[in-house]
Amino acid sequence: MDALDLARWQFGVTTVYHFLFVPLTIGLGTFVAALQTAWYRTGKQHYLTLTKFFGKLFLINFAMGVVTGIVQEFQFGMNWSEYSIFVGDVFGAPLAMEALLAFFLESTFLGLWIFGWNRLPKRVHLMTIWAAAIGSNLSAYFILAANAWMKHPVGYEVVDGRARMTDVWAVLTNSTALAQVPHVIAASFVVAGGFVLAVSGYRILRERRTAGITTDPDMWRAGLRGALVMTAIAGAVVAGSGDLSGQLLREQQPMKLAAAEGLRHDQSAAPFSPVPGVEVPGLLSLLAAHDVNATVQGVDDIQKRYERKFGPGDYTPNLPIVYSSFRVMITFGLSTVSLSILGLWLTRGRRVRGSRGRRGREPRRVPDWYARLCLLALPLPTIAMIAGWLLSEIGRQPWTVMGELLTAASVSPNVTLAQVAISLAVFTALYGVLAVAEGVLLVRYVKAGPAADPAPRAEPQTWAEADRRTPTLMY
Repeated sequence: MDALDLARWQFGVTTVYHFLFVPLTIGLGTFVAALQTAWYRTGKQHYLTLTKFFGKLFLINFAMGVVTGIVQEFQFGMNWSEYSIFVGDVFGAPLAMEALLAFFLESTFLGLWIFGWNRLPKRVHLMTIWAAAIGSNLSAYFILAANAWMKHPVGYEVVDGRARMTDVWAVLTNSTALAQVPHVIAASFVVAGGFVLAVSGYRILRERRTAGITTDPDMWRAGLRGALVMTAIAGAVVAGSGDLSGQLLREQQPMKLAAAEGLRHDQSAAPFSPVPGVEVPGLLSLLAAHDVNATVQGVDDIQKRYERKFGPGDYTPNLPIVYSSFRVMITFGLSTVSLSILGLWLTRGRRVRGSRGRRGREPRRVPDWYARLCLLALPLPTIAMIAGWLLSEIGRQPWTVMGELLTAASVSPNVTLAQVAISLAVFTALYGVLAVAEGVLLVRYVKAGPAADPAPRAEPQTWAEADRRTPTLMY
């Protein structure tokens, strides 16, 4: 084992830790904004209670995501200086847009949302959480655009051994990015939906057990139903964008597609194996090209072509990891979406006839067994998301920038094995502590449940009145 191997391990470990928080932040921020919108439009108190409850969980996760994300930038300079030198001119634009536009938008309006309760007019306060949620999604877009460039570099030229951007719009509208962005963001909504389902299921079971409630509290049923709808819709977007990504893989990253199936040689009507040893003829060709008779390139034949094009070397990724990650992603992701569809059916309204003969719909009780199932399914969408990331990044190996820069040529030349080992140990321990801290905080607040709301204050009707309610800061 050398410094390159440990540097890859360090980047993988820290990124997976960071990835535990990012999808939940993206999806949960929008969900909280939707809850507050429901309260604004209907005036129902339970929507306000849910907004503040899930808003608190969102803020805990957001803080941890920021802390763990800072290390990512330092790694580029510490362990991957050659990579930074090569891609710096291209990455500078999307990363600057992410920091100066998206993150500032998100953090500024999130601060206004936190401190604006009973100080800002309700409509203005609602706009702040939507602005923060939009900022989270914009931030994801710029990061994913930079990442997509590594898989399918466009809008650049190589000058003196460095990639120099020639068209920023080509980078931001890269076909790989346009498929990857909706796929990842929709998957983040599935992660957030699974989280809300688990929390709502737990609270339903807890309140029934402790208070002997025989009918569902409107509040937790509303939260659960909202998460079911969000997860089902997001699952459909994940499937559609994943189909587009599969077609692009056939054209742009054929080695990754072949490794995901374990296809060794070029083959028409290529089969797909849901599990090892079971093949569905022509399914891989259908998924990759929408043509059951299309030819899909195989790993061994691509290796020979790459040797002729790029010179001697091993251009094959880790086949067992790529193959298994693909199936874990599909299985766990599909399980979560199926759970949401089942929940929509179980909690659908029941037709009833009123006292005056009018027809209406009565909400159904959430079954205890389904609430338990939601709680047990909590890790599934996160595992699916991490598996998808492993498929995406390990499947690109041995390249950091496809066709331009090998991973072995990206590592810092003067970093020693001991230095990387020490930083790996420190970061792993630190991130482990942070992960435990977030887990403890989330469990504590979920068990405690929503705080009792004080008597509401009248909404400020003018900016002058809102200003009078805001305390003056003395310096």
